[in-house]
Amino acid sequence: MKKVINTKNAPAPIGPYSQAVAAGGFLFVSGQIPSNPATGEIVSDDIKAEAKQVMENIKAILTEAGLNFSNIVKTSIFLTDMGNFGQVNEVYGTYFTDQFPARETVQVAALPKNVNVEISVIAINS
Repeated sequence: MKKVINTKNAPAPIGPYSQAVAAGGFLFVSGQIPSNPATGEIVSDDIKAEAKQVMENIKAILTEAGLNFSNIVKTSIFLTDMGNFGQVNEVYGTYFTDQFPARETVQVAALPKNVNVEISVIAINS
């Protein structure tokens, strides 16, 4: 059985998908982009600001599901420029303290709304 998770504290989906789906003891969070949920505007000041907004969007969805960053077991980071990896990694690292999740980071040709970073996560409900 699955349960759809949505919160007004994260950006509304821009297509036919849910912010997250809980199933089988896991939470599958859709890729988050640096969209401010209050304004709908894309945060594009710099790559660190983009990464922070993405992580805050993930945090809001985790919170709605009763979870936090310690529950994350897997992340996928998509960048339009691998040259931004260090700065994104710096921001990303501030959200985890230990027992870091598995992760891959890949460069892609383009992302929705021409953003520079998108991150999806899988968390365990334990």
